[in-house]
Amino acid sequence: MTERTSAALRLFVGKDVHKFSCAHMTVFPDGTKERLHGHNFHASLELELVGTDPELLDFAFLKQALQAQCDAWTERLLLPGESPQLVLVRESDGETEFRLCGQRYVVPAGDVIVLPVRNVVVESLARVFAHALVARLGPALRTDLVVALAVTIAESAGQGATFRVELGVD
Repeated sequence: MTERTSAALRLFVGKDVHKFSCAHMTVFPDGTKERLHGHNFHASLELELVGTDPELLDFAFLKQALQAQCDAWTERLLLPGESPQLVLVRESDGETEFRLCGQRYVVPAGDVIVLPVRNVVVESLARVFAHALVARLGPALRTDLVVALAVTIAESAGQGATFRVELGVD
C-alpha cells in the first residue's frame, strides 16, 4: 500500500473542443418541467496528484478520454432514469416512447440516453460524467499518482458544477 501525502499539484484539461450538445428537460419539485431544450455543455477535468514532482502523465490520453465521453453524449436527449416523473413506455422498433411529467414523447432510440439520475442538471451531469471518465480511463489513471479526479460541466460561461471522485490507494 502506498502512503499518500496531501496533493500539492493539480493538472487540468479542458479545451474548447471538449463539449457536448444535448437536449434535456429539468423536472421541478412540483412535478412540472421545462420545455425540451438544449445546451452546449463544456467539460473539463482536473487531477490531484501526490507530491509536487510526479511521474509524467499522458495529457494526450486524458484529452482523448475526455473527448470520447463528450462524444458519447453529444446530440442526444438525456433523460433522468431515476425520476419518479419519467415513465419509459416502450423501447422497440427503433423508437423510445416515454412520458415525462405526464407528457408523451416518441423519439428515435439511438437519440436517447437514460442516465442514472433524478434530474438532468449540471450537478448530476458532473457526477455521472466523472464516474464514466474514471471507468473510461481505467488503469491508465495511475491511482498510485492520482489522488482524485474532478469534472466540471459548464452550461454557459461562469455557470456549472464540479464533482470530485477520490481514488483508492493502491
